[in-house]
Amino acid sequence: MTDLEKKLEDIKEQYRELGERLGDPKLIADHLSYQKYAKAHAELAEVVEEYHQYKRVVSALEETKKILQETKDPEMRDLAEAELEDLTQKLETEKGRIQTLLLPADPLDQKNIILEIRAGTGGDEAALFAADLLRMHTRYAESKGWKVEMLSSNNTGVGGIKEAILSVEGKGVYSHLKYESGVHRVQRVPITEASGRIHTSAVTVAVLPEAEEIEVEIDPKDLRIDVFRSTGPGGQSVNTTDSAVRITYLPTGMVVSCQDEKSQHKNKIKAMKVLRARLSDNLRAEQNAEISAARRQQVGTGDRSERIRTYNFPQGRVTDHRIGLTLYSLNTILEGEIDPLIQALAQHAQAERLKAALC
Repeated sequence: MTDLEKKLEDIKEQYRELGERLGDPKLIADHLSYQKYAKAHAELAEVVEEYHQYKRVVSALEETKKILQETKDPEMRDLAEAELEDLTQKLETEKGRIQTLLLPADPLDQKNIILEIRAGTGGDEAALFAADLLRMHTRYAESKGWKVEMLSSNNTGVGGIKEAILSVEGKGVYSHLKYESGVHRVQRVPITEASGRIHTSAVTVAVLPEAEEIEVEIDPKDLRIDVFRSTGPGGQSVNTTDSAVRITYLPTGMVVSCQDEKSQHKNKIKAMKVLRARLSDNLRAEQNAEISAARRQQVGTGDRSERIRTYNFPQGRVTDHRIGLTLYSLNTILEGEIDPLIQALAQHAQAERLKAALC
Protein backbone atom coordinates (compact mmCIF):
# COMPACT_ATOMS: atom_id res chain seq x y z
CA MET A 1 0.00 0.00 0.00
CA THR A 2 1.40 3.39 -0.98
CA ASP A 3 1.68 6.36 1.41
CA LEU A 4 -1.18 8.03 -0.48
CA GLU A 5 -3.41 4.97 -0.05
CA LYS A 6 -2.59 4.75 3.68
CA LYS A 7 -3.60 8.40 4.08
CA LEU A 8 -6.81 7.79 2.15
CA GLU A 9 -7.66 4.75 4.28
CA ASP A 10 -7.27 6.94 7.38
CA ILE A 11 -9.58 9.55 5.86
CA LYS A 12 -12.10 6.83 4.95
CA GLU A 13 -12.09 5.64 8.58
CA GLN A 14 -12.53 9.21 9.87
CA TYR A 15 -15.45 9.63 7.48
CA ARG A 16 -17.06 6.41 8.77
CA GLU A 17 -16.62 7.43 12.41
CA LEU A 18 -18.07 10.88 11.77
CA GLY A 19 -21.07 9.29 10.05
CA GLU A 20 -21.71 7.16 13.13
CA ARG A 21 -21.40 10.17 15.43
CA LEU A 22 -23.96 12.08 13.38
CA GLY A 23 -26.50 9.37 14.21
CA ASP A 24 -26.02 9.84 17.96
CA PRO A 25 -29.23 11.36 19.49
CA LYS A 26 -27.14 13.28 22.07
CA LEU A 27 -25.14 14.96 19.30
CA ILE A 28 -28.30 15.73 17.31
CA ALA A 29 -29.68 17.52 20.37
CA ASP A 30 -26.56 19.72 20.55
CA HIS A 31 -27.16 21.94 17.52
CA LEU A 32 -23.73 23.65 17.42
CA SER A 33 -21.75 20.42 17.87
CA TYR A 34 -23.88 18.66 15.28
CA GLN A 35 -23.19 21.41 12.76
CA LYS A 36 -19.44 21.14 13.40
CA TYR A 37 -19.42 17.36 12.86
CA ALA A 38 -21.73 17.59 9.84
CA LYS A 39 -19.40 20.12 8.22
CA ALA A 40 -16.36 17.90 8.83
CA HIS A 41 -18.24 14.89 7.41
CA ALA A 42 -19.26 16.84 4.29
CA GLU A 43 -15.69 18.06 3.72
CA LEU A 44 -14.41 14.46 3.63
CA ALA A 45 -17.23 13.13 1.43
CA GLU A 46 -15.71 14.21 -1.91
CA VAL A 47 -12.29 12.76 -1.02
CA VAL A 48 -13.84 9.42 0.02
CA GLU A 49 -15.93 9.21 -3.15
CA GLU A 50 -12.87 9.96 -5.28
CA TYR A 51 -10.95 7.28 -3.36
CA HIS A 52 -13.67 4.74 -4.15
CA GLN A 53 -13.37 5.62 -7.83
CA TYR A 54 -9.57 5.32 -7.56
CA LYS A 55 -9.90 1.81 -6.07
CA ARG A 56 -12.28 0.77 -8.86
CA VAL A 57 -9.71 1.83 -11.45
CA VAL A 58 -6.92 0.00 -9.55
CA SER A 59 -9.05 -3.16 -9.43
CA ALA A 60 -9.81 -2.95 -13.16
CA LEU A 61 -6.13 -2.35 -13.89
CA GLU A 62 -5.07 -5.47 -11.93
CA GLU A 63 -7.71 -7.57 -13.70
CA THR A 64 -6.49 -6.37 -17.11
CA LYS A 65 -2.87 -7.19 -16.21
CA LYS A 66 -4.01 -10.67 -15.17
CA ILE A 67 -5.72 -11.18 -18.54
CA LEU A 68 -2.51 -10.16 -20.34
CA GLN A 69 -0.52 -12.67 -18.34
CA GLU A 70 -2.94 -15.55 -18.91
CA THR A 71 -4.27 -15.15 -22.46
CA LYS A 72 -2.43 -16.04 -25.64
CA ASP A 73 -5.20 -15.00 -28.02
CA PRO A 74 -3.80 -12.10 -30.17
CA GLU A 75 -7.14 -10.30 -30.42
CA MET A 76 -7.76 -10.52 -26.67
CA ARG A 77 -4.23 -9.29 -25.98
CA ASP A 78 -4.71 -6.29 -28.28
CA LEU A 79 -7.93 -5.38 -26.48
CA ALA A 80 -6.30 -5.86 -23.07
CA GLU A 81 -3.28 -3.74 -23.99
CA ALA A 82 -5.55 -0.90 -25.19
CA GLU A 83 -7.58 -1.21 -21.98
CA LEU A 84 -4.38 -1.20 -19.91
CA GLU A 85 -3.21 2.04 -21.51
CA ASP A 86 -6.61 3.67 -20.94
CA LEU A 87 -6.80 2.55 -17.29
CA THR A 88 -3.22 3.67 -16.57
CA GLN A 89 -4.13 7.15 -17.80
CA LYS A 90 -7.34 7.11 -15.74
CA LEU A 91 -5.36 6.12 -12.64
CA GLU A 92 -3.01 9.10 -13.04
CA THR A 93 -6.02 11.38 -13.47
CA GLU A 94 -7.60 10.01 -10.28
CA LYS A 95 -4.34 10.50 -8.38
CA GLY A 96 -4.19 14.10 -9.55
CA ARG A 97 -7.78 14.75 -8.46
CA ILE A 98 -7.18 13.23 -5.04
CA GLN A 99 -3.95 15.13 -4.48
CA THR A 100 -5.74 18.35 -5.38
CA LEU A 101 -8.56 17.57 -2.94
CA LEU A 102 -6.00 16.88 -0.20
CA LEU A 103 -4.43 20.32 -0.56
CA PRO A 104 -5.26 22.44 2.52
CA ALA A 105 -7.91 25.04 1.80
CA ASP A 106 -7.10 28.72 2.16
CA PRO A 107 -8.67 29.59 5.57
CA LEU A 108 -9.64 33.00 4.18
CA ASP A 109 -11.56 31.68 1.16
CA GLN A 110 -15.00 31.80 2.80
CA LYS A 111 -14.51 35.33 4.14
CA ASN A 112 -16.47 38.36 3.08
CA ILE A 113 -14.29 41.15 1.72
CA ILE A 114 -13.58 44.85 1.68
CA LEU A 115 -12.99 45.86 -1.95
CA GLU A 116 -11.01 49.05 -2.52
CA ILE A 117 -10.72 50.62 -5.99
CA ARG A 118 -8.52 53.69 -6.53
CA ALA A 119 -7.57 55.73 -9.57
CA GLY A 120 -3.79 55.64 -10.14
CA THR A 121 -1.79 57.36 -12.86
CA GLY A 122 -3.79 58.90 -15.70
CA GLY A 123 -5.81 61.77 -14.22
CA ASP A 124 -9.47 61.94 -15.28
CA GLU A 125 -9.08 58.92 -17.56
CA ALA A 126 -7.90 56.79 -14.60
CA ALA A 127 -10.89 57.99 -12.57
CA LEU A 128 -13.27 57.06 -15.41
CA PHE A 129 -11.74 53.59 -15.68
CA ALA A 130 -11.96 53.19 -11.90
CA ALA A 131 -15.71 53.75 -12.31
CA ASP A 132 -15.74 51.06 -15.05
CA LEU A 133 -14.00 48.58 -12.71
CA LEU A 134 -16.39 49.45 -9.90
CA ARG A 135 -19.30 48.63 -12.20
CA MET A 136 -17.61 45.44 -13.46
CA HIS A 137 -16.97 44.05 -9.98
CA THR A 138 -20.39 45.11 -8.70
CA ARG A 139 -22.14 43.35 -11.59
CA TYR A 140 -20.04 40.23 -11.07
CA ALA A 141 -20.92 40.16 -7.36
CA GLU A 142 -24.61 40.64 -8.11
CA SER A 143 -24.54 37.80 -10.65
CA LYS A 144 -23.30 35.54 -7.81
CA GLY A 145 -26.09 36.66 -5.52
CA TRP A 146 -23.69 38.43 -3.15
CA LYS A 147 -24.61 41.49 -1.12
CA VAL A 148 -22.73 44.65 -2.14
CA GLU A 149 -22.68 47.74 0.06
CA MET A 150 -20.86 50.99 -0.65
CA LEU A 151 -18.88 52.03 2.43
CA SER A 152 -17.14 55.10 1.06
CA SER A 153 -16.73 56.83 -2.29
CA ASN A 154 -14.98 59.89 -3.65
CA ASN A 155 -16.40 60.86 -7.03
CA THR A 156 -15.02 63.24 -9.64
CA GLY A 157 -16.94 65.80 -11.62
CA VAL A 158 -16.50 63.93 -14.93
CA GLY A 159 -18.31 60.74 -13.91
CA GLY A 160 -15.27 58.97 -12.56
CA ILE A 161 -14.18 57.97 -9.06
CA LYS A 162 -10.99 58.74 -7.18
CA GLU A 163 -11.75 56.00 -4.66
CA ALA A 164 -14.51 53.54 -3.81
CA ILE A 165 -14.61 51.16 -0.85
CA LEU A 166 -17.22 48.41 -0.79
CA SER A 167 -18.26 45.54 1.43
CA VAL A 168 -19.07 42.31 -0.45
CA GLU A 169 -20.78 39.51 1.48
CA GLY A 170 -21.66 36.00 0.33
CA LYS A 171 -20.49 32.41 -0.01
CA GLY A 172 -16.84 32.11 -0.98
CA VAL A 173 -16.42 35.78 -1.89
CA TYR A 174 -12.70 35.96 -1.13
CA SER A 175 -11.97 32.69 -2.95
CA HIS A 176 -13.19 34.33 -6.17
CA LEU A 177 -12.17 37.96 -5.89
CA LYS A 178 -8.73 37.55 -4.29
CA TYR A 179 -7.29 37.28 -7.81
CA GLU A 180 -8.45 40.84 -8.56
CA SER A 181 -5.86 42.45 -6.25
CA GLY A 182 -3.32 44.47 -8.18
CA VAL A 183 -2.91 47.15 -10.82
CA HIS A 184 -5.34 47.13 -13.73
CA ARG A 185 -4.11 49.02 -16.80
CA VAL A 186 -6.32 50.50 -19.52
CA GLN A 187 -5.32 51.55 -23.03
CA ARG A 188 -7.93 53.62 -24.89
CA VAL A 189 -8.68 56.96 -26.46
CA PRO A 190 -10.15 59.25 -23.76
CA ILE A 191 -13.46 60.95 -24.56
CA THR A 192 -11.70 64.26 -23.84
CA GLU A 193 -8.91 63.57 -26.37
CA ALA A 194 -9.59 65.39 -29.63
CA SER A 195 -6.58 64.01 -31.53
CA GLY A 196 -7.53 60.37 -30.97
CA ARG A 197 -4.30 59.36 -29.23
CA ILE A 198 -4.36 56.22 -27.13
CA HIS A 199 -3.68 56.90 -23.44
CA THR A 200 -2.51 54.43 -20.81
CA SER A 201 -3.90 54.77 -17.30
CA ALA A 202 -3.87 52.62 -14.17
CA VAL A 203 -6.25 51.72 -11.35
CA THR A 204 -5.39 49.80 -8.18
CA VAL A 205 -7.70 47.16 -6.74
CA ALA A 206 -7.19 45.78 -3.22
CA VAL A 207 -9.20 42.81 -1.91
CA LEU A 208 -9.07 42.54 1.89
CA PRO A 209 -10.69 39.64 3.80
CA GLU A 210 -13.12 41.11 6.31
CA ALA A 211 -11.86 40.87 9.91
CA GLU A 212 -14.08 40.10 12.88
CA GLU A 213 -13.78 42.14 16.07
CA ILE A 214 -12.28 39.14 17.88
CA GLU A 215 -9.54 38.88 15.24
CA VAL A 216 -8.31 42.46 15.63
CA GLU A 217 -8.31 44.06 19.05
CA ILE A 218 -8.47 47.84 18.81
CA ASP A 219 -8.02 49.90 21.95
CA PRO A 220 -10.39 52.90 21.82
CA LYS A 221 -7.52 54.98 23.22
CA ASP A 222 -5.65 54.38 19.97
CA LEU A 223 -8.38 56.04 17.91
CA ARG A 224 -8.94 59.68 17.05
CA ILE A 225 -12.42 60.21 15.66
CA ASP A 226 -13.25 63.43 13.82
CA VAL A 227 -16.64 64.38 12.37
CA PHE A 228 -17.28 66.76 9.50
CA ARG A 229 -19.84 67.58 6.83
CA SER A 230 -20.06 65.35 3.79
CA THR A 231 -18.87 66.86 0.51
CA GLY A 232 -19.55 65.98 -3.11
CA PRO A 233 -17.56 66.51 -6.32
CA GLY A 234 -15.93 69.94 -6.33
CA GLY A 235 -16.02 70.16 -2.53
CA GLN A 236 -19.59 71.44 -2.13
CA SER A 237 -21.39 70.40 1.04
CA VAL A 238 -24.06 67.74 0.56
CA ASN A 239 -25.16 67.53 4.17
CA THR A 240 -26.12 70.14 6.74
CA THR A 241 -24.96 68.09 9.73
CA ASP A 242 -21.59 66.71 10.81
CA SER A 243 -22.38 63.12 9.79
CA ALA A 244 -19.13 62.20 8.00
CA VAL A 245 -16.57 60.35 10.10
CA ARG A 246 -12.78 60.22 9.90
CA ILE A 247 -10.99 57.66 12.10
CA THR A 248 -7.23 57.84 12.64
CA TYR A 249 -5.47 54.81 14.11
CA LEU A 250 -2.80 56.60 16.12
CA PRO A 251 -0.16 53.81 16.40
CA THR A 252 0.28 53.72 12.60
CA GLY A 253 -1.37 56.92 11.38
CA MET A 254 -3.79 54.91 9.23
CA VAL A 255 -6.82 57.02 8.27
CA VAL A 256 -10.28 55.80 7.21
CA SER A 257 -13.12 58.12 6.23
CA CYS A 258 -16.78 57.40 5.55
CA GLN A 259 -19.46 59.87 4.53
CA ASP A 260 -21.97 57.91 2.44
CA GLU A 261 -24.58 57.60 5.19
CA LYS A 262 -26.58 60.49 6.65
CA SER A 263 -26.12 58.97 10.10
CA GLN A 264 -22.85 59.62 11.92
CA HIS A 265 -23.29 56.33 13.79
CA LYS A 266 -23.63 54.29 10.59
CA ASN A 267 -20.62 56.01 9.04
CA LYS A 268 -18.58 55.15 12.14
CA ILE A 269 -19.59 51.46 11.94
CA LYS A 270 -18.60 51.31 8.26
CA ALA A 271 -15.29 53.08 8.88
CA MET A 272 -14.44 50.66 11.69
CA LYS A 273 -15.18 47.72 9.38
CA VAL A 274 -12.66 49.04 6.84
CA LEU A 275 -10.10 49.82 9.57
CA ARG A 276 -10.31 46.29 10.99
CA ALA A 277 -9.85 44.75 7.52
CA ARG A 278 -6.79 46.91 6.80
CA LEU A 279 -5.19 46.24 10.18
CA SER A 280 -5.83 42.51 9.83
CA ASP A 281 -4.30 42.53 6.35
CA ASN A 282 -1.23 44.37 7.65
CA LEU A 283 -0.90 41.88 10.51
CA ARG A 284 -0.95 38.91 8.12
CA ALA A 285 1.68 40.64 5.97
CA GLU A 286 3.95 41.18 8.97
CA GLN A 287 3.59 37.53 10.04
CA ASN A 288 4.51 36.22 6.62
CA ALA A 289 7.24 37.88 4.55
CA GLU A 290 6.07 36.10 1.40
CA ILE A 291 2.55 37.50 1.77
CA SER A 292 4.05 40.94 2.34
CA ALA A 293 6.15 40.69 -0.81
CA ALA A 294 3.22 39.36 -2.84
CA ARG A 295 0.92 42.14 -1.66
CA ARG A 296 3.44 44.86 -2.53
CA GLN A 297 3.82 43.31 -5.96
CA GLN A 298 0.05 43.03 -6.46
CA VAL A 299 -1.08 46.45 -5.34
CA GLY A 300 2.00 48.64 -5.68
CA THR A 301 1.61 52.36 -6.18
CA GLY A 302 -0.69 52.53 -9.18
CA ASP A 303 2.17 53.15 -11.60
CA ARG A 304 1.61 52.04 -15.22
CA SER A 305 4.50 49.54 -15.08
CA GLU A 306 3.10 47.54 -12.13
CA ARG A 307 0.28 45.72 -13.84
CA ILE A 308 -1.52 42.41 -13.44
CA ARG A 309 -4.03 42.97 -16.26
CA THR A 310 -4.40 45.18 -19.33
CA TYR A 311 -7.69 46.23 -20.94
CA ASN A 312 -6.96 47.28 -24.53
CA PHE A 313 -9.99 49.01 -26.09
CA PRO A 314 -8.72 49.46 -29.70
CA GLN A 315 -8.16 45.68 -29.99
CA GLY A 316 -11.06 44.66 -27.74
CA ARG A 317 -8.81 42.42 -25.66
CA VAL A 318 -8.06 41.75 -22.00
CA THR A 319 -4.70 40.23 -21.03
CA ASP A 320 -3.88 38.84 -17.59
CA HIS A 321 -0.10 39.05 -17.36
CA ARG A 322 0.24 36.62 -14.43
CA ILE A 323 -0.78 33.61 -16.53
CA GLY A 324 -0.36 35.03 -20.06
CA LEU A 325 -4.09 34.69 -20.84
CA THR A 326 -5.63 36.95 -23.50
CA LEU A 327 -9.37 37.10 -24.17
CA TYR A 328 -10.97 39.08 -26.99
CA SER A 329 -14.18 39.78 -25.07
CA LEU A 330 -13.48 43.13 -23.44
CA ASN A 331 -17.09 44.38 -23.56
CA THR A 332 -18.58 41.32 -21.85
CA ILE A 333 -15.81 41.30 -19.25
CA LEU A 334 -16.52 44.93 -18.37
CA GLU A 335 -20.18 43.94 -17.99
CA GLY A 336 -19.11 41.69 -15.12
CA GLU A 337 -18.51 38.37 -16.91
CA ILE A 338 -15.07 37.79 -15.40
CA ASP A 339 -15.48 34.10 -14.52
CA PRO A 340 -13.25 32.93 -17.42
CA LEU A 341 -10.39 35.01 -15.98
CA ILE A 342 -11.00 34.00 -12.37
CA GLN A 343 -11.35 30.29 -13.18
CA ALA A 344 -8.10 30.30 -15.18
CA LEU A 345 -6.27 32.08 -12.34
CA ALA A 346 -7.70 29.66 -9.75
CA GLN A 347 -6.61 26.63 -11.81
CA HIS A 348 -3.12 28.09 -12.21
CA ALA A 349 -2.85 28.79 -8.47
CA GLN A 350 -4.03 25.28 -7.66
CA ALA A 351 -1.48 23.74 -10.03
CA GLU A 352 1.31 25.79 -8.43
CA ARG A 353 0.23 24.70 -4.92
CA LEU A 354 0.12 21.07 -6.01
CA LYS A 355 3.58 21.38 -7.58
CA ALA A 356 4.95 22.87 -4.34
CA ALA A 357 3.28 20.15 -2.23
CA LEU A 358 4.86 17.39 -4.32
CA CYS A 359 8.38 18.85 -4.17
